[in-house]
Amino acid sequence: MSGLNVSLGYFIAVVSFGAFIRALLRNFLRLRFILEFSASFVLVACWLEVQTIVEVGQWAGGLGPDVTFTILFVVLLTHGVICGATGNPSLALMRFLLLEATTLPTLLALAAQFLGAHLALFVAVYYWGLELTDMHMIKNLMARECSTSLRVSLLQGVFTEFICALVFHIVHLSLRSRTALIQVPFVALLLTVLSHAASGYTSAYINPSLAYGLTFHCPGFSITEYVTVYWLGPITGMSLALLLYMGNIPRIFAKNLLYFQKTRFRVPKGNTSGNQAEKKKK
Repeated sequence: MSGLNVSLGYFIAVVSFGAFIRALLRNFLRLRFILEFSASFVLVACWLEVQTIVEVGQWAGGLGPDVTFTILFVVLLTHGVICGATGNPSLALMRFLLLEATTLPTLLALAAQFLGAHLALFVAVYYWGLELTDMHMIKNLMARECSTSLRVSLLQGVFTEFICALVFHIVHLSLRSRTALIQVPFVALLLTVLSHAASGYTSAYINPSLAYGLTFHCPGFSITEYVTVYWLGPITGMSLALLLYMGNIPRIFAKNLLYFQKTRFRVPKGNTSGNQAEKKKK
């Protein structure tokens, strides 16, 4: 239980950093890309600790799958409430394709997200090196020889990330008009379920910067193979979800390619003045 208390303290410290950055930049909308940096940092740093609990906690701290499932859901829920940004390059690209963001802010957001993920990995390795618990001592010994999240072939990995991204983004698009009270918990639960369901395949990160921070440094596959699975898969799934949901991709196609738009105005069914005159003659 002491190991879980240490992890809880780590989570609180990381989330507090994200909340501080959001409060600091509340009135600076042009610096939104810094929010993406902090959101990516918080997400990757917390998920790395969840990954530690999953890999080591069961036999070093007595923490079962039900505990890790709950912790991941709480982490994602807190991230959605506190950070004020997604920390997800796929969603940043979606905003660009929806004409909600221009080129420069999108590029800054993407760079900030990957920088945040890299810093989170650095901080987590330093934290493990402190060896505050037996679980972290073991994780520190395993850090250089970590196990990859990609546990299937390249083709199966791409397909898994593609399908999970397709499902996630269609749900996310359908929830965009809902209030945060509905959207944030539902998205957190969906991501938790997808990650749990795909744990034996790719872990369904559906987030290129998250995958970069969690598994790109692990041996077993080349950088090119990781990029193919964890970048190409989610971005392709996001693009198809956008096309299926809207019928077009506004940045690329102005015309709706899949669905016919109904006419907004209808001819009234009432009798016209001409018809009324004919009835009077009769």
